[in-house]
Amino acid sequence: MATMNISLPDQLRAFIDDQVAEHGYGTSSEYIRMLVRKEQALAKVRALVMEGGASPIVGVADEAYFESKREYVRQRAAARKAG
Repeated sequence: MATMNISLPDQLRAFIDDQVAEHGYGTSSEYIRMLVRKEQALAKVRALVMEGGASPIVGVADEAYFESKREYVRQRAAARKAG
């Protein structure tokens, strides 16, 4: 595992120490890794949203569309109850 040293103002260091204590992280490094992983996940979601926004429109999501989805769910639920 690589090591990275960062400089923080006292106020940020105190905040991190408080978060470690309050949320049960073993070390400040664990807390920082969690924050980085969350940011990675958000970046992935943002990329997927942008990809979806750039894709062509292939249908209309009107009331009939959503009703067909509701009916599909109802049928699946009824089939599970029956079987």
